[in-house]
Amino acid sequence: MLEILTRAGCFVAIIILGYFLKKIGFFKESDFTILSRITLRITLPAAIITSFGGKEIDRSLLILVLLAILCGFIYIGIGFFSNLHHSKEKRAFDMLNLPGYNIGTFVIPFAQSFLGPMGVIATSLFDTGNAVICLGGAYSLASMVQDGSGFSPKRLLNSLLHSVPFVCYVIMLMMNLVKIPVPDPVMSCAQIIGNANAFMAMLTIGVGFKLEANRTQLGALARILLIRYGVGAVIACLFYFCLPFAEEVRQALVILALSPVGSAVPAFTGELKGNVGLSSAINSMSIVISIVIIITLLTVML
Repeated sequence: MLEILTRAGCFVAIIILGYFLKKIGFFKESDFTILSRITLRITLPAAIITSFGGKEIDRSLLILVLLAILCGFIYIGIGFFSNLHHSKEKRAFDMLNLPGYNIGTFVIPFAQSFLGPMGVIATSLFDTGNAVICLGGAYSLASMVQDGSGFSPKRLLNSLLHSVPFVCYVIMLMMNLVKIPVPDPVMSCAQIIGNANAFMAMLTIGVGFKLEANRTQLGALARILLIRYGVGAVIACLFYFCLPFAEEVRQALVILALSPVGSAVPAFTGELKGNVGLSSAINSMSIVISIVIIITLLTVML
C-alpha cells in the first residue's frame, strides 16, 4: 500500500509541478498545445507499441472496444433526455461534456505504473472505442441537436484518421491479430520513448489545468460532475462484478469508468459556440476528482 501511495503521490507531484511552472511563467498557455502534441503524437504511441508488442491479445477482449462506445452513448443519451424541456444549446452542451474519457494522458500512465500488461492492453482496447466518441462522435450528435446539421460520418472518420494514438491502436491491434511481430529495433526505441509517457502526460495535465467557471456556473458544474461520477460508479461496479474477465482487466475497467472527461471536449464545445469556461472547469475538476478516486481504488484493489 505504501508503494502504491508513493508512486501515486509522484504522479500528483508532477501535475502540481506543471501547474506551478505555468504560474511562475516557466510555461506559457500556448506551451500546453506543444506538450500535448508531444504526448499524444510521440510518447503515447510509443507506449502503445510497447504495450502491444510481444503480447498475444485474447480475442474476447475485443468486446472492450464496443463497451467503450456503449458507455459513450449512455452519457450522450442522458445528456439528451435529461434536457428535453431545456434549450437545445443546453442539451447539446450536456451531450458533449458528459461522455468520453481522458485515457491517453491520464489512465494509460496509471495503467503502465500500477496494472500488469493485460491491464494496459485492456486500457488500450477500451481507448480505441473511446476515440470514436471523443474525436467526433459526441460532437457530431451534439451539433445535430443544436443546429440540425445532421450526423457527419465523413467528419468523424477524418477526425479518427488524424488521431495518431487511434491509428497506432488500430495498426498494433491488426498486427497482433495476424501475428506480425514488431521489429526488435522498433521495440527498443519505443520502450525508451514510451517510458517518458507517464511524466509527459502528468506534466501536460498540470500545465493545462485551469478553472474558469464563475459562481453562477457552480450549480451546472456540480450537476454535470454528479451525473458523470454517479453513473460512472454504477458502470464501474457492473464492470468489476459482472464481466467474466481476469482481475487485471476488471481493475483497469473500474479505473476507466471513473476517469476524467476527455481532454478535447472544451475545444469541441468552442466549435459549437458553447460555454468554454464551464467546459474547461468541468474538465479540470474531473481530473482532481478522478485522481482522488483512482488512488483510493488502487490502494483497495491492489
